[in-house]
Amino acid sequence: MNVPTSKVIHAGANHDWQAILDLLHTCFAYMETRIDPPSSLHTLTPADIQRQATNETLLLVFDADQMPIACTFLTEHPDCLYLGKMAVHPDHRGKGIAKALIDTSTDLARTLGHTKLRLQTRIELHENHAIFAHHGFVKTAEGTHPGFIRPTEITMEKTL
Repeated sequence: MNVPTSKVIHAGANHDWQAILDLLHTCFAYMETRIDPPSSLHTLTPADIQRQATNETLLLVFDADQMPIACTFLTEHPDCLYLGKMAVHPDHRGKGIAKALIDTSTDLARTLGHTKLRLQTRIELHENHAIFAHHGFVKTAEGTHPGFIRPTEITMEKTL
C-alpha cells in the first residue's frame, strides 16, 4: 500500500500535542540503548511540540481513528529545507508513509525556492542511513555533539 501525499497534512493549531509527543517516543524508543548522547526528545513536553509546530511546519499522517501515525518537522534555512524528527509508527512502516512525507517536503522545498532537503541522523543508526539513502539522500558531513570528541551524527542531503 502506498500512501499518497494527499494524506499528509500540514498541522494546524488544534492537535493533540501529547499524542504527537507519544508518537515520537514510540518511534524513537528503539534507539535508547544505541545512541550517545541520549535523545533530546526526553526533555520535550506537549507545549514544546506545540511551540515547535508554531515556529516550523509540522507534517502529520493520521490513521482511520485520527491518531497521528507519522510526522516530520520542517525548518526553512537559507540554503535548504531541514527535516527534523521524522517518525513513522512501527505498526505502519513499509507502507510508503516515509516516501509521502519526503515527497511532500520536496514539494514544499521547491515551492519555497530551495534546491535541497537536509537532515541529521545519529551515527549509530545505520538502518536510518540506508532508508534515507534509498530516498535519494547522501551523506555530506559528520558532526559532534558538545562534549564529545567522536562523531555522533551525520548530515544527509537530497538534491531536488
